[in-house]
Amino acid sequence: MKRITLFFLCIAAAALFSTSCSEEETHPSFDESLIIGKWKSGTLFERYDSDKSGATWDTADDVKESEAQKFTWTITKDQLEQIHIIENGGNVPKVYTITNLTASSLEYEDAYGKTKSFSKQ
Repeated sequence: MKRITLFFLCIAAAALFSTSCSEEETHPSFDESLIIGKWKSGTLFERYDSDKSGATWDTADDVKESEAQKFTWTITKDQLEQIHIIENGGNVPKVYTITNLTASSLEYEDAYGKTKSFSKQ
């Protein structure tokens, strides 16, 4: 009787630990070609170019596109990474989780839960 109980217990444990979520289920993928273009959120602008370069500027700070902070970007599944290029040397990485990306809207969230919503210009 002990062997039968132990056998069923082992089967139950194996079934419990063998189930998992696939990575695709937990992290959606976004078509990175949709991000190409100029985006606006209030006075904040971001531009994503097809060569994976980009720029960001805020007209509230009296900054024009020609004076924008340059960055490179990549999208992996739902992660948007911007590497900001500092003029006097160095790089500053920023990572966001994309929650929505369509031909006309972009929404992402930073590590602190702050969300930004953009519309394509």
